[in-house]
Amino acid sequence: MELDLTKTVAAFVLVIAVGTGALITMPIGMAQSTILMMVLPSMAVFGLIMLAIGVAHGQYRAVH
Repeated sequence: MELDLTKTVAAFVLVIAVGTGALITMPIGMAQSTILMMVLPSMAVFGLIMLAIGVAHGQYRAVH
C-alpha cells in the first residue's frame, strides 16, 4: 500500500479521534474538558513528532 499525504492525514486523524473518543467514553474520572484541552493536543504533538521521525527513517532506508 502506497501512502500519500491524503491517506497519511486520514490515518493520523482517525487514530487521534479513536483515542480521544475512547478516553471520553471511559469512566476514568477525568473531565471531558481536561481530555480535550490537555490530552488531545499532547496526542497530536506526539503523533506529529513520531510521523516526522518515521518519514526521516523511511527516507534514510530508501537511500541506503
